Amino acid sequence: MRVTLLGTGAADGWPNPWCTCASCADARAAGTTRRQTSVLVDGGVLLDLSPALPPDGVSLAGVHTVLITHAHPDHCAPFALLWRHWVRPDDPLTVVGPADALATCEPWLAPDAPVELVAVTPGGTVRRRGYEVRALPADHEVPAVLYDVAGPDGGRLLYATDTGPLPEAAVEAVRDAAFDVVLLEETFGDVRDHDTRHLDLGTFPEQLDRLRAVGAVTGATDVVAVHLGHHNPPAAQLAARLAEHGARVLPDGAELHAGAYRRRSWNSDASAAPA
Repeated sequence: MRVTLLGTGAADGWPNPWCTCASCADARAAGTTRRQTSVLVDGGVLLDLSPALPPDGVSLAGVHTVLITHAHPDHCAPFALLWRHWVRPDDPLTVVGPADALATCEPWLAPDAPVELVAVTPGGTVRRRGYEVRALPADHEVPAVLYDVAGPDGGRLLYATDTGPLPEAAVEAVRDAAFDVVLLEETFGDVRDHDTRHLDLGTFPEQLDRLRAVGAVTGATDVVAVHLGHHNPPAAQLAARLAEHGARVLPDGAELHAGAYRRRSWNSDASAAPA
């Protein structure tokens, strides 16, 4: 399984284009921009329909299945389906997500477009082209799901954004999953009184501990923080703090391979933080 991070930022990206805080200033100085969070698996499965264009050199032409977590516009930008229709009007596409997210997509589809809309609720399973996708419950302001994606050639991914502390049912559903890659949101950094259904630097490590306790995250799991916002400390500081919990921060456009982290872990000092 090949996982390409199309975007790793929160709803307003990072830096927020209107903001002059220290974290946004640091990102601008470094020339680092984080698009809204979205992920491409093996060139064919797209997780979340972002309003942002993908990183340079990344094509979505091979996408056959789109998995939408919820209807908020940074995760479900249905005009992207129109862009696709202009150049690939005859190619079949499956779009999966909560019913209200699919309802926002429908007006952007041509009447005869070969696009299948598949509504899911937590616990539902969809199989397409060898991929098995389970929808898991999220804790969010609108109907939302997380996705457990198993690839046809091996490799298993947990895509967990947007959500507050994971519902117990979600944790139990991934018992013994031993994911290769976990992408877990960490929106609010050191802001703990945000009163939103998102994670921060207090609740993020708590969720990892819960996932480790049930065998969903192991020593060979590559944990990457996504949905990062400017309430976090500057990127270098954030990376150091997340490394203490066995998680990484990667730039937009980074590519992960199932099993690569496992091989690196075997060949490195067990006391070293993940690279």
